[in-house]
Amino acid sequence: MTIDRLRKLLLHGQVIPAHPLALTAGRRLDERRQRALTRYYLAAGAGGLAVGVHTTQFEIHEPDCGLYQPVLELAREEARPGGAVLVAGVVGDTRQAVAEASLARDLGYDCALASLAGLDRAGEQELVEHCTRISEVLPLFGFFLQPAVGGRVLGYGFWRALAEVERLVAIKIAPFDRYRTLDVVRAVGESGRAGKVALYTGNDDHILLDLLTPFPCRSGTLRIVGGLLGQWAVWTRTAVELFERVRECARSGVAVPVQLLQTAQELTDANAAIFDAANGFAGCIPGIHEVLRRQGLLAGNWCLDPAAGLSPGQVEEIERVSSAYPHLADNEFVRRGLEGW
Repeated sequence: MTIDRLRKLLLHGQVIPAHPLALTAGRRLDERRQRALTRYYLAAGAGGLAVGVHTTQFEIHEPDCGLYQPVLELAREEARPGGAVLVAGVVGDTRQAVAEASLARDLGYDCALASLAGLDRAGEQELVEHCTRISEVLPLFGFFLQPAVGGRVLGYGFWRALAEVERLVAIKIAPFDRYRTLDVVRAVGESGRAGKVALYTGNDDHILLDLLTPFPCRSGTLRIVGGLLGQWAVWTRTAVELFERVRECARSGVAVPVQLLQTAQELTDANAAIFDAANGFAGCIPGIHEVLRRQGLLAGNWCLDPAAGLSPGQVEEIERVSSAYPHLADNEFVRRGLEGW
């Protein structure tokens, strides 16, 4: 995909689930269910897939794990020739991140989502140079990861400098913080590159309101046009339907319906249970797995790390929100498609 085509698709706005990792009870890759997850997301109407990201478990990037390439290959095989935007997560120092971006490019991925976790000693200018090096290999999807799951607080100055990187195509804004979210939006707006850099929410605690809100900037207003989210790894068909409703509301300029505002709060409540907000997000990935397990898409909620699991009380919270907000789920859609996936 050309970078111009990629920019056009991202600026149009897409639902991009962060792809989980399907494992057997022995914590080995479950290829059949991994493919089924990809088919589910595409059938649900997702416009892209993010693979090798936090939700896929950062452990797959470790050389001893040996899963980074196979997992990227499986998603690419299922997604082509469907035209979905393929986003590869890249991590580590510049040498590792560039090598991963090179592999993803060779596999047919369209852009690289660069995690800056673990680069705490690098100054902001060093981080901009790191990101620039990655972008020279594969168009860059910037990433503001919340500190609670390994991210780093980065100020307006960093995002303003990053916005100048020529091959930056989008930024996932996921600090779970209103002030930090505004920093990124303002930085892109004041860079004059809003027509080149798409803004995506990664704030799973504020999804619909991020998408509904016109953000102020010096040149007028900007909008967050899509989402790249772990929350969208579950109940994806409903996520696509909500996204279309929200986008139509934003385009029309009409007053936001009260019901949509209520749904925004319901989704945040559901996300708190699935992501285990009460315990500092310790059960975030197992929570996603548990929802998919209940739908039959995964065989269990296992993670690569045997110590990673659901927190005490998290199952009860997932049951509570599932019962309280059945309209957020897509159980019937999954039931109809599961055998074919």
